[in-house]
Amino acid sequence: MKKSIKVFHWLPRVICVLAILFISLFAADAFAPGLTIWQQLAAFFIHLIPSFVLLALLIVAWKWEKIGGIIFIVLGLGMSPIIFQHNYNMNNSIGMSIGIILTITFPFVVVGILFIVSHFLKKKNLLKNHTV
Repeated sequence: MKKSIKVFHWLPRVICVLAILFISLFAADAFAPGLTIWQQLAAFFIHLIPSFVLLALLIVAWKWEKIGGIIFIVLGLGMSPIIFQHNYNMNNSIGMSIGIILTITFPFVVVGILFIVSHFLKKKNLLKNHTV
């Protein structure tokens, strides 16, 4: 496998894992004083549900890059208005809300694009090797 194909194979996977870990950090706010350890653990796992969903989507994309890429692009673009509106209602700042979008949802759009690029590079390389 060519070096460029290897890069495009691993880049979306690494970025996606890092983005999921970043999203998972938000679950830490489940630990609050005044709650029992069981309430805190329950809240923590509930806050991790988006990370589990993203992990499941990563598993799909790992196996079927084109489908996974489309899913990540749709997810990133689809969640952007919702997250923007939520944050704008909290801070009344368009700039800050756009920054939050770029931090939270944009990496998944990039991951989706990279999965699709990887799919087509591998397909092109496979066709090139069979015609030689």
